[in-house]
Amino acid sequence: MSKSQQSSTTNSASAGSAGEPRFAQFKLVLLGESAVGKSSIVHRFVKDSFDDFRESTIGAAFLTQTIQLDESTTVKFEIWDTAGQERYKSLAPMYYRNANAAIVVYDITQESSLERAKSWIKELQRQANSDIVIALAGNKLDLENERQVSKDIAQAFANEENLLFFEVSAKSGECIKEIFTKIAEKLPLESQLKPNRLQTRGVDLQRPSTNNQRSCCS
Repeated sequence: MSKSQQSSTTNSASAGSAGEPRFAQFKLVLLGESAVGKSSIVHRFVKDSFDDFRESTIGAAFLTQTIQLDESTTVKFEIWDTAGQERYKSLAPMYYRNANAAIVVYDITQESSLERAKSWIKELQRQANSDIVIALAGNKLDLENERQVSKDIAQAFANEENLLFFEVSAKSGECIKEIFTKIAEKLPLESQLKPNRLQTRGVDLQRPSTNNQRSCCS
């Protein structure tokens, strides 16, 4: 990914000036090894729910969610949650093609899942849109006592590759809203904004989180 990404994106604060409500829509894809919790992250964000026994995704699942980024700006994410099994890998380009953003997920209790996440990131950098916003997310923060992946190591890789970086817990909800907020703030809102004539309900990401306060990104 080009390191000009940060300078080329428009901060949402300038996009959301007072006036007529405006609306922007973006395609977002989740990638990562099987069982790292991609679907759980999406369902926590979209439905505020968690299932310990969620079945593996077959192919891909599609969900949408809107967020109120500020008092006049609504962002809609069209979310493609891809399967992590190797047999579905060849389908991935169909889902990340023309994506505006990607969340690449690994499991902090499985060191091998970070290596797989790195591979996905390299593939996105080669084949996805040149201006795609990529976030690296370490899931299962609720299993801190089983951690195998150092936060410092993952953070250093994210810094080298100019990625957003988060550690999250789909189970507790910790830092789930924050990851989508930061992605929305990085996206080029001005190029997508249009008058919002639809009454949509979404997640208010300006409300303070009720979870225990802990830094999920740097």
